[in-house]
Amino acid sequence: MAASLVFKLHDRGPELVREVLLERGWQEYDGGRQEEEDWNLYWRGSMFGSSEYHNLLPWQRLNHHPKTAGITRKDLLARNLRRMRATMGSALYDFSPTAFILPTDYTRLLAQCNRLQRRGGASVYWICKPVDLSRGRGIFLFDHIKDLVYDCPVIVQRYISNPLLISGYKFDLRIYVCVKSFHPLTVYVHQEGLVRFATEKYDLSSLHNVYAHLTNTSINKSGPFYKTKKGRVGPGCKWTLGQFRHFLHSQDVNELLLWQRINNIVTLTLLTIAPTVPYCPNCVELFGFDVLVDAKYKPWLLEVNYSPALTLDCQADVIVKKSLISDLIDLMNYTPADRLRERAHQEGRYRACCRANKPSRVPVPVLPNKVQRKTSGLHPSHVHRLPLLKNPHLSEKINQRESRQQAFITSCQTHLPPVGLNATECRIIEATGAKNHTNKALNLILSTDSRRNVSGVNERTLPATAPRRTRRRRLHVSEVTQRDAAETEVELETDASSSILDVPRRRLETRASAASWTLPNIYSGNKRLVSFPLEASTAVNGPPVPPLRVGDFIRTFPFNPATLKASRLNLDVRTVTQELHKLTAELASAQSDSSKLRTEEEDGTDAEAGADFESLLWGPKDPPLISQRFRTS
Repeated sequence: MAASLVFKLHDRGPELVREVLLERGWQEYDGGRQEEEDWNLYWRGSMFGSSEYHNLLPWQRLNHHPKTAGITRKDLLARNLRRMRATMGSALYDFSPTAFILPTDYTRLLAQCNRLQRRGGASVYWICKPVDLSRGRGIFLFDHIKDLVYDCPVIVQRYISNPLLISGYKFDLRIYVCVKSFHPLTVYVHQEGLVRFATEKYDLSSLHNVYAHLTNTSINKSGPFYKTKKGRVGPGCKWTLGQFRHFLHSQDVNELLLWQRINNIVTLTLLTIAPTVPYCPNCVELFGFDVLVDAKYKPWLLEVNYSPALTLDCQADVIVKKSLISDLIDLMNYTPADRLRERAHQEGRYRACCRANKPSRVPVPVLPNKVQRKTSGLHPSHVHRLPLLKNPHLSEKINQRESRQQAFITSCQTHLPPVGLNATECRIIEATGAKNHTNKALNLILSTDSRRNVSGVNERTLPATAPRRTRRRRLHVSEVTQRDAAETEVELETDASSSILDVPRRRLETRASAASWTLPNIYSGNKRLVSFPLEASTAVNGPPVPPLRVGDFIRTFPFNPATLKASRLNLDVRTVTQELHKLTAELASAQSDSSKLRTEEEDGTDAEAGADFESLLWGPKDPPLISQRFRTS
């Protein structure tokens, strides 16, 4: 009988994750009888420490990528969007209300308020939010600067005073976004989401009525009209996106264009942090994007939620969130070998596949383990000088764990790339400079205050770098199996040296950048099965294409060959934004233009090129293929 996959929950929650995993045949981790590494999924609502990323083993997954606070903290999101607006243009990044971070931007806010007051016209309203609180806590509205009072860092945004209303009630959309990978950027958006309503009718004359202006469920479920039937909204305060689609069908609106604009918000927001998020292939991230649609059907980004709530407050939650978690687990692409965990590692099922990709043969430093540090009380750099522990059983356990870790690292030959280099240069750095650059990159991972900083690692843990070799290999790539009968599993054969450019070797003196370090690629060349549509099987001539659909998760990025190419190695943000603009413009102008419809009879060349890559238009109930509906290139 095959072993079960094991999940580990931080602080016993969330209960929905436990329920879904147990229904799928998983077992919950028991620290009293299982080894410390004997788990497949570690789920927590808060951030993981850098050591938890660094010590990941091939069969393990985490539900968070490192360093994503740049969009999940309200102040950092506003700062990053402001930076991208200055770089890429305000016409592209026009989906977020004007924002001021206080107290830093107080004088700018005061000048803006005075300028608007002198101009006259309609009243301008503002909304104030604490930067690090959730569930609507501490939020209030005001229309005059004298009413602004705060005692913690806050963000003040211009209030969108003309929201789209349903039966007189304000609402926003909770869009669930899964980032499968940041390198290359791979994004999936769930077909189902939530529509969250205020429970009292919208009224600008009562700015202090949170039940009329805020849509947070944690606030409205305690409101006096929560259970009352509210026109078309009905009782409660939530719809599913399916119900919202039904509402859109009754309106004279370009539905495809609205969904694509929301999709653009997701992609453009992720682009603000994608280059700086470290590479960690065995992580996924579930974000909750809150989007408000105004009376002109323009979507606005309100905020991005880290660890969106998974509580079940009503039937809409049950419909949406249970399938959401199940589909998310499918996206993590577990294999039969993952069930065996340590046994598979000892039998070499991970070791052989990791040897297939050795870009620079720079081994990862072996860091002293947790048990040794606790026992010694010394700095990690002195741990190697300690005598053997008096307890022979504990000493033997420590030695066995160190041996397994060293064997795995040696076999994988993973590396930390030189600081400040792009991905191509990382592959061709000469051996004489690799060691120094590894030290710099490791310091970026562990930070200066970490007890595992490279300064505390003994020099004997960094063996000399071996000459780099490239060789032909068979690459078995794995993704989840799509639920389409017209698909097949294919095995790819690539030449590892074909993507390496002939760049002159040189010693590099570059400044450290947060985008330059990576975590060990424990899945390089791993034997994993990928399901591709038959028409996309020509991807063997290029990089593997992620499946276009997993359950109700629709791949929204990359969405065409140009964005697939732009997402590889160094993320080409400008190309991505150009392709987004092109697709959106065609959806706006060619919705009813039959001459824009793409058919093989009309354009055999485009049809042949499109066969290499397919994508769906996220949003509609039955998402159409982009290649069948519009010319996107």
